[in-house]
Amino acid sequence: MRLLVAIYGDVAAWCIPDPEVDALRRGFPEHEFVRADTDEETDAGIVDADGAFSPRITAAQFAAARRLKWIHSPAAGIGSMLFPALVESPVLMTNSRGISARAIAEHTIGVTVALFRKLPLALNRQRTRTWAQNELFAEGRSIRTLRGARVLLVGLGAIGTATAQLFAAFGAHVTAIRRRPTAPSPGGVDRVLSADRLLEALPSADVVIIAAPQTAETVRLIGAEELGAMKQDAILVNVSRGKLVDEAALAAALETGRLRGAALDVFEHEPLSPDSPLWDRDDVIITPHVAGFYDTYWPDARQLFADNLRRFIAGEPLRNVVDKKAGY
Repeated sequence: MRLLVAIYGDVAAWCIPDPEVDALRRGFPEHEFVRADTDEETDAGIVDADGAFSPRITAAQFAAARRLKWIHSPAAGIGSMLFPALVESPVLMTNSRGISARAIAEHTIGVTVALFRKLPLALNRQRTRTWAQNELFAEGRSIRTLRGARVLLVGLGAIGTATAQLFAAFGAHVTAIRRRPTAPSPGGVDRVLSADRLLEALPSADVVIIAAPQTAETVRLIGAEELGAMKQDAILVNVSRGKLVDEAALAAALETGRLRGAALDVFEHEPLSPDSPLWDRDDVIITPHVAGFYDTYWPDARQLFADNLRRFIAGEPLRNVVDKKAGY
């Protein structure tokens, strides 16, 4: 079997390290692993590949693939690969959902605490050696704790589940929005609502966390109407995909002072433009799409792929099979 490993890009942390590819070769010596580190190498390697370990296969590359039967993404998001030809094909697709759930949940806790405790303002004043005690108390918004906070999770997959459990451990009250509200509810969630009740749930939430996949139905899920429905002094956290939030509407809502703040790890266009008004705000935490990364990410991603490869070879059911038509 010939397997293409094509995981590369401009950010070094998101390129698969050499030792992980070497480990795959040692673990499956009877199979050939072809590594690609450029689009041109992927173009050549996909032609005779039986499987691909990659977060991005283009429509042109897919059309050139003569033997491809399975694609496994090292990330959870697979939206860029859901073009019609692949969706309608018999090619199996799996992803790495779940491996970053704890890291993203911890990131979400961290940024929420930072905004509740007004840490961005404190850090900005630290740079000018300003003792900002009065300023922190004078804004009209109290410094608060997670205990007793009302959290609305939009999305209750692996990330949402891990996030709910952590918030509940701090004493927060968690409501979740999911497509299938009657499915079994994980620990830490007080109640589950259907997607059509989002506007109903927003006004009571102190923290709104976007953890849903990007699909045709979720693009611009949070726009001017939804932001207008949010509680005065609420926080918006997006750790899903940037296109789920209308950034211009969010910037406008923050400018009015209605919201306490926002924490954004993903953006409509990445990298975020230097011209974005979000950069200059004390009430916004911007992280460059790093919430899902952690110290053992690549060994974990490689082990999940290896487990699925063993299953694929044996003809057994694969883990994390993507519903290509649903989009996740």
